[in-house]
Amino acid sequence: MEWKRYGQRQVYGSPWVEVWLDDVDVPGVGRIDHHVLRMPRASTTAVVTNERGEFLLIHRHRFITGRWGWEVPAGWADPGEDPDAAIAREVEEETGWRPGRVELMTEYDAIAGISDMHFRSYHITGCTEVGEPEDVSEAARVEWVSEAEVIKLLTSGEVPDGPSHTALSYYLGPHRLARRP
Repeated sequence: MEWKRYGQRQVYGSPWVEVWLDDVDVPGVGRIDHHVLRMPRASTTAVVTNERGEFLLIHRHRFITGRWGWEVPAGWADPGEDPDAAIAREVEEETGWRPGRVELMTEYDAIAGISDMHFRSYHITGCTEVGEPEDVSEAARVEWVSEAEVIKLLTSGEVPDGPSHTALSYYLGPHRLARRP
């Protein structure tokens, strides 16, 4: 069953988000106006690990949810910027660590029923500390955390950010399992 689009109109737009109403025919339902969130820039996240098996995380407050939590470095690619380069830039800006190897782990559509938000999740290794984070608004703390602690953070709800939860869980599961000999 495939929906058919007859038209669309933008309700709101900014460099961060656009809200559209799409005129669609839903099989078995009929024609409706369906709200669609469009993201003008590519979204990226990174699981950053070191040779000791630790994970580089940031601790921050999100005003929208009113919650503190641990997250992986993340951000948007600027117009025309390669997503691989964008995540390397974001990691350095948010953490003060310059990435060495940047490897794409997976891609996914975060909320496909209402948005075109597409994430690329990377695994980054070989980082070099270059100083304090450039963007002081991103994190209250930047820490290397053991794998056991990451699992505790995930299972206790201390990683409330969806893209961070997804990237860490994917890395700990399918990404590593696919690389076993």
